[in-house]
Amino acid sequence: MKNNLKIQKKSSKLVGDFLEKTGLHKKEFAQMIGVTLSYIYNLIDENVPFSTRSITLERIATVMDINPEEFIEYQIPNDIISYSENLLMLKDLIKHNNLTTLDFLKMFERKKRLELVDILRGAKPIQIDFEELKQIAKALNMKNEELFEMWKSRMLEYLQEGGFNFNKGKEKNKEIIDTMFDCAKKKIITNN
Repeated sequence: MKNNLKIQKKSSKLVGDFLEKTGLHKKEFAQMIGVTLSYIYNLIDENVPFSTRSITLERIATVMDINPEEFIEYQIPNDIISYSENLLMLKDLIKHNNLTTLDFLKMFERKKRLELVDILRGAKPIQIDFEELKQIAKALNMKNEELFEMWKSRMLEYLQEGGFNFNKGKEKNKEIIDTMFDCAKKKIITNN
């Protein structure tokens, strides 16, 4: 039991120190990770067992810019999460802009932050909606060309997941896609 208390202190202290260091209000943190304020108080209370919910630990780790494995309670999932090129590009852009994940999240309205946390941890795909991507692009100082490339890449990913075939012998499909992207590129680059 004594060893268990040490483990709890480590994770509780890690979260508590993060909140203190960043000045992030507990209520705002709770909204970012999709829990209640009382849940946050339990997380930082060294006398209460720390969360073992993988999703919650992944969300906390995402906001804190750490690996979930830093929480001793975290159980590595059996399913391997593969990050899309779009997500890796998004994470690189956040770093390129010298932002922490927390800085990035604070650029968005509170109700949007939990969704972004789930995107950043690889649990949800990046939005396909252009207006949603435009908000991300604005926060990351992306040029219209970069925004278009991110949207195009995400659209191609979406279409392939839906069964749209780009393989050899499907010239009509390729023609339709090329026409769609040419038209979209003109619209995005010139009217954005």
